[in-house]
Amino acid sequence: MRVFQILIDGFAISALYALGATGFTLIFGVSGVLNLSHGAIMVAAAVAAWAAASILGVGTYAGALIGVGVALLTAFATYFAVVKPIQDSRRIPNEEKEIFVLTGTLLWGIMIQELIAYFFTNNAKTVLPIVEGVVEILGVRTPTNEIFTAIVCCLVIALLWLLVNRTRIGKAVLAASMNPRGVTLLGFELTNIYIVVWAIYGTLAGIAGVLLGMFLGVSSYSVGPLTASAFSIVVLGGLGSVSGSLIAAFVVGYLETFTAYLLSPAYRTIPALLLLVIVMYIRPQGLLGRR
Repeated sequence: MRVFQILIDGFAISALYALGATGFTLIFGVSGVLNLSHGAIMVAAAVAAWAAASILGVGTYAGALIGVGVALLTAFATYFAVVKPIQDSRRIPNEEKEIFVLTGTLLWGIMIQELIAYFFTNNAKTVLPIVEGVVEILGVRTPTNEIFTAIVCCLVIALLWLLVNRTRIGKAVLAASMNPRGVTLLGFELTNIYIVVWAIYGTLAGIAGVLLGMFLGVSSYSVGPLTASAFSIVVLGGLGSVSGSLIAAFVVGYLETFTAYLLSPAYRTIPALLLLVIVMYIRPQGLLGRR
């Protein structure tokens, strides 16, 4: 029974990681940006959903939507206030812009983290679940919200796949990840594609953050671990590879879950980090990486 419980919990957390990492990977694949404020955006979404539902009393559904909206606005602020000015700057050499973007998004994430701690303290916040109750699966009592979280993550990832592969704008985004110059020659404006990608990213990060707040709860201290997990997943899966990130998310999710159950929650991130180090030595491009 315990093994089955680990499998259920591991699937839920892996699906959450996959949803968060997919947007992270999409941003890098299209624009070459490693957004180190990723964890801060997810936490901001969860805290906003908690505050809207618990303090303002707008209700669980409205609170969740507000949380996703805050993540979307924060993602746009990240792009327009941090990333785009660096990319457009003529004072920064092109070969140094990536490190400036890394540094800028890292500092931006720290600023968001400190603002969350200032206004809402460092105490953990648990978002009111949309679905309450407990279900019994093969003798294992599992919170209904946990099943709901896994289903929503899988559905959102499936919708993203349809968007990218079955719509005109999605195909433009996919083409931009392969050959940005070719996309401009076809008449697409890269800036518009970047805005679409950041909108998709903000939505995915917001949904993942709100669901994480319902599932495990978050605090300002969650910013660093969430960013580190997403970074580990995209590197392990292969920078720019969405398929690789999905696989890596489940590998990391189950590694952390087994470690938390069999050893201690304090050590849950260690095996995944060790695996990342091994993969970087054996296969630096990751599982399905192109770069």
